[in-house]
Amino acid sequence: MQNNHLHILKASDINVIDNYLRLLDNLSPDSKRELISRLSQSLKSHKKPKEMSTGELFGAFKSDKSAETTIEEIRQSRTFTRQIE
Repeated sequence: MQNNHLHILKASDINVIDNYLRLLDNLSPDSKRELISRLSQSLKSHKKPKEMSTGELFGAFKSDKSAETTIEEIRQSRTFTRQIE
């Protein structure tokens, strides 16, 4: 029986919840109660997460250098310490 106050969840949210439940299956009853308590506390002080657009996920690294220059710098900075016998 579902609670009427529950909002409709996105499929991705349901998938995440299902994955967490599989992880939590092996916890002891006391550990599960502690988790419930902490989750309940987090809901009392929960701030709505900032909505992010997919555009914000790209371009986090900004540089005036060209991609080729950056790649070359990374390659030159690599050091190999493993000795091949």
